[in-house]
Amino acid sequence: MKKLFVTLLLAFSALALQAAEARDSLSVDGPYVLYTQDGVRIITVDNEGTIMDEMLPAVPETLTVTDHLGRYPFDVRIHPFCRQSWKVDPQPERVFVMSDPHGRLDCVVSLLEGNNVIDSDLHWSFGQNHLVVIGDVFDRGDDAVQIYWLFYKLQQEAEEAGGRVTMLLGNHEPMEFSGDMRYATPKYKILARELGLEYRDLFGPCSELGRWIATWNTICQIGPDLFVHAGLGGDFYRWNLPVPEVNAQMSRALFLRNKERKAISDTLNFLYGSNGPIWYRGLVVKSKKYRPIQRDTLDMIRERYGVDHIIVGHTMLKDVTTFLDGKVIDVNVDNRVNQRKHRSRGILIEGDRYFVVGDRGKKRELRQGAF
Repeated sequence: MKKLFVTLLLAFSALALQAAEARDSLSVDGPYVLYTQDGVRIITVDNEGTIMDEMLPAVPETLTVTDHLGRYPFDVRIHPFCRQSWKVDPQPERVFVMSDPHGRLDCVVSLLEGNNVIDSDLHWSFGQNHLVVIGDVFDRGDDAVQIYWLFYKLQQEAEEAGGRVTMLLGNHEPMEFSGDMRYATPKYKILARELGLEYRDLFGPCSELGRWIATWNTICQIGPDLFVHAGLGGDFYRWNLPVPEVNAQMSRALFLRNKERKAISDTLNFLYGSNGPIWYRGLVVKSKKYRPIQRDTLDMIRERYGVDHIIVGHTMLKDVTTFLDGKVIDVNVDNRVNQRKHRSRGILIEGDRYFVVGDRGKKRELRQGAF
């Protein structure tokens, strides 16, 4: 009996090791586009887990992207970009809002396609309307790079159609850029190790995606709505920083280590800290440690910016949820679970009406009494 137990234990251990190795392996990834003095370095991982590291004189006309399983193929062309205006007025006819895709391309595609923001070939189909993504593409999933490329492509297609794609910084973009990979899936650490780099080096200021992400704003306003990844609290109100200054300072320190950011100035220490706009949870969490906002402070923030609502992500909830008499809307949910259970995954704003939406294009209006 003892011998049988040992045999079974060894067999179980071998299976567990195989499962761990399967999880902690490379899958389709990239492309990473890095500009050097010698040309353009393009790094990809193919469907067999082989790293392709090429030095080319120029970027190819098109780059082909798929998810980590080789699905959802699309082509990307490198294009010019710049920082968007932080304020959009008047509000477009329709604004689609999602948050925290966290490396799950399948969830992004199903949500956008199900609501006619993109077509079945992953091209923009939302006309002159507006897509807002409230941060956190990095971490937890296997397709962060591919999601960045999809939104990079859609941003250009939207502009050509008279629409707009707005990407806002979350807390996970600066975490990865500072070298904090505590939430990253193992494949990214393996890739960096195999290349003899830190993973942050693949998104530095000499990379195409890093340069693009550095143009993202932290706060934007569209009509009567203010968008920010985590939230704005009493400390933010007291700092009284102009939004363009917040956006510029966050980008200026994006590629620094967190200690370096804090050492530069008290302002950056605050903006990147727990009560700054990419971490503050006090709009939606009542626990004292998160310094929940007082209603009069929220009203002063709304009055300062001339908005009715603040729309956030960051704090994950079971469903799209309103707080503080509907003045705050949190759109961050567990995208994988909610996709599977056909629950809410974003909001659609049409004029002064706000709808909760899932993957099937069905709309459920937020109660007008909440506003």
